[in-house]
Amino acid sequence: MRIFPSLAVLGVLGALSLSVAQAQTADDILNNLASAQKSAKDISFRISGSADQGGGVQKLDLNVQTIPASNLARLVFNAPDALADNVVILDNKEVRNYLYLTNQVTVTSTSKAAGGQDLGGLDLSQLSNLVTALKTRYDVKLIGTSGAAPNRVYQLEASPKTGVQGGKTRVFVGENGWRPTRFQLIDGGGKNVADLNVSEYKVNSGLSVARLRQLPKDAQIIRQ
Repeated sequence: MRIFPSLAVLGVLGALSLSVAQAQTADDILNNLASAQKSAKDISFRISGSADQGGGVQKLDLNVQTIPASNLARLVFNAPDALADNVVILDNKEVRNYLYLTNQVTVTSTSKAAGGQDLGGLDLSQLSNLVTALKTRYDVKLIGTSGAAPNRVYQLEASPKTGVQGGKTRVFVGENGWRPTRFQLIDGGGKNVADLNVSEYKVNSGLSVARLRQLPKDAQIIRQ
């Protein structure tokens, strides 16, 4: 007879777990993501996948390092070959784009570069403070959930607010560590123009502002 109360308890616990999962909203997920980012002194990860930037689908592979408190991000390209070893450094004032083949650094204001420094539609300036960028420029909704606790993955869809150019961005967020695991970019016609996975995610590796800003001292500086 004791099995019945046990089954009842399990049923209640299961219902509670399902209720908690369903109770998550887009704002809840963004707030959890923001809290995790805020508590991190530095974050590094790898983005890899494919994107169509108008010249056909090509492989993308880059390493990203960020210091959220400084709104600073450093990106080092591994692929495609045309961008290999190029470096992009972004903060809230300017974008420094280092071209390896010419040993030149192009400096552009962040406002002028917005929308121009992108991966198939993913604005690189978003990476140092993803949540703020999403809340400021997009209307975000939760469109799907997969997996089971504590490894659920939430799928958010961000649609540009009025006056913001570009298509939709889908951000997959893992609840284990509250971090982005995948990005999909959808153009205005509904075409998937980029599918990018996030891996090698590390927090508090001891990165410094000086290290993220480092570029060859003999590089030519070109201001735009």
